[in-house]
Amino acid sequence: MSSLGKSKKINKLNNEYKRMSEMSGWSLSSNFVKGDGPVDADIMIVGQAPGKNEDISGKPFIGMSGKMLNELLSLSGIDRNNVYITSTVQFFPPKNRMPTKKEIELCAPMLKKQIEIVNPKIVITLGSLAANTTVGVDNIMHNHGLLTHDGDRYYFSTLHPAAAVRLKKNVPIIKDDFKRLGTIVKKLEVMKNKQSR
Repeated sequence: MSSLGKSKKINKLNNEYKRMSEMSGWSLSSNFVKGDGPVDADIMIVGQAPGKNEDISGKPFIGMSGKMLNELLSLSGIDRNNVYITSTVQFFPPKNRMPTKKEIELCAPMLKKQIEIVNPKIVITLGSLAANTTVGVDNIMHNHGLLTHDGDRYYFSTLHPAAAVRLKKNVPIIKDDFKRLGTIVKKLEVMKNKQSR
């Protein structure tokens, strides 16, 4: 699918997704924080949910966690401008609470459709919620740095940058994971180059 075709599909999906805030009993923010980045990206990042700064700006990962993510991406040799970034739930949960099971279930099909449209080669899940919803990985503290694959798509699960912002002891863990991620991405690019010859 062309970039234009993907853009049209993403825009249609976003319009459908943002209307969910009109549902009866809705308790998340009414501000939809759409995914950010090129729709034909080879790398996609999935976080948990927008924070207060993201809710105001309408862009994912721009607060403290966003700054940490930028540092981690730089460490891995990945340019944020070449990555599509989204969240498991794309509305701010009041008081920055964890999204409820019902909210996750409502939003999960939208995330699945985004992954299908962007069709990245590797999806990076940040935190337990993203890892569990996207690839069924439980207990991220025991399964961080895990690389799995489904068909031609790879999934890399690690801690959420917020975990490193809150607890400094998590900084070396997440940095090591992103260093490993950088090596994995380079290997995948080599595989891609070999297949294109």
